[in-house]
Amino acid sequence: MAEAVLIDLFGLKLNSQKDCHQTLLKTLNAVQYHHAAKAKFLCIMCCSNISCERDGEQDNCELETGNGLSALLKEFEIVSCPSMAACLYTIKQKIDERNLSCIKVIVPRHRKTLMKAFIDQLFTDVYNFEFEDLQMTLRGGLFKQSIEINIITAQELREIQNEIETFLRSLPALRGELTIITSPLIPDIFIHGFTTRTGGISYIPTLSSFNLFSSSKRRDPKAVVQENLRRLANAAGFNMEKFYRIKTHHSNDIWIMGRKEPDSYDGITTNQRGVTIAALGADCIPIVFADPVKKACGVAHAGWKGTLLGVAMATVNAMIAEYGCTLEDIVVVLGPSVGPCCFTLPRESAEAFHNLHPACVQLFDSPNPYIDIRKATRILLERGGILPRNIQDQNRDLNLCTSCHPDKFFSHVRDGLNFGTQIGFISIRE
Repeated sequence: MAEAVLIDLFGLKLNSQKDCHQTLLKTLNAVQYHHAAKAKFLCIMCCSNISCERDGEQDNCELETGNGLSALLKEFEIVSCPSMAACLYTIKQKIDERNLSCIKVIVPRHRKTLMKAFIDQLFTDVYNFEFEDLQMTLRGGLFKQSIEINIITAQELREIQNEIETFLRSLPALRGELTIITSPLIPDIFIHGFTTRTGGISYIPTLSSFNLFSSSKRRDPKAVVQENLRRLANAAGFNMEKFYRIKTHHSNDIWIMGRKEPDSYDGITTNQRGVTIAALGADCIPIVFADPVKKACGVAHAGWKGTLLGVAMATVNAMIAEYGCTLEDIVVVLGPSVGPCCFTLPRESAEAFHNLHPACVQLFDSPNPYIDIRKATRILLERGGILPRNIQDQNRDLNLCTSCHPDKFFSHVRDGLNFGTQIGFISIRE
């Protein structure tokens, strides 16, 4: 059963003709009869412009309330915006506010493929859509339901994407200004930083506002994440067309850029100028590596499993083997992560950290000891030969616990499965 019902009247000519109003009245009555008891959101989407153009055609978009429509329309929320992108994004916000996911879309048959194309760009697999044909009067004449456009061309898809991108760029930043945390250990020949959760457009509470990762299990679509990334690239000064994120597998596999890209990896190294590499983090540590002598850099994602598997030193060793870096020249900066105040593991798993060094574990005799993955990472880096003075894991908000600071950071531990993601990034200036 649908939790939300959307009736698409965008671009249809709704004038005072009797047939048009009778058809609309019949549709609204049917929706109310079949869905009002179960659906938590009934919505009509229409165009707020006096005229809307698409595919060279122009349709007047006027929703008049005559012939008994007024009372019935009170049961529906009307979303009226100048563009399809604005309408659907506004509706998505209303759906997300109610935490709904099963949506019925009643749409004119000739617009179904177009509607699906917009939905593919603005929604993820969290949502389930069901489509039903809307029989309406179009441009003063009876619309033939047999006509259906089944293909969106590459050019039309790009036009849809451009409309969405233009709309998203117009949105204000949420929760404050975009903030980038940097380290004085990394010289200016590199562009680098660690993001916080402010300054983006993601509006869902656990993703708000500067979420930088989209997946089929989250409500933030790729288009929103790309707009957040665009804002970061503009602020930091890197080229987002040459941006690469780690494909996390919680292991110690490293992709040496220039070689064949593995299916998954938790570290990247490069000596290519102008290429930005990034490690994800939301409690796990995003780590940035830089060698100003050989002009090479790397990133790593270190959760508790990756930490124990030695992903940090695996990244260092890849830089040494591939670019001729030396241990004395490599600088390592640990980004914000969960602290020992908030992160626990079952004692069987905690034992490996205790064996590494007892200082990495608090309350070891408890069923779920507290673990310090930052301390463990520093210990492994120092044992691997990185100079202690070349490791930064304190100051400049780097040592703040992500779980303890909801105003600054995302946290899986704190927010559950629908958590947002920050990143650590670095590139060699061109």
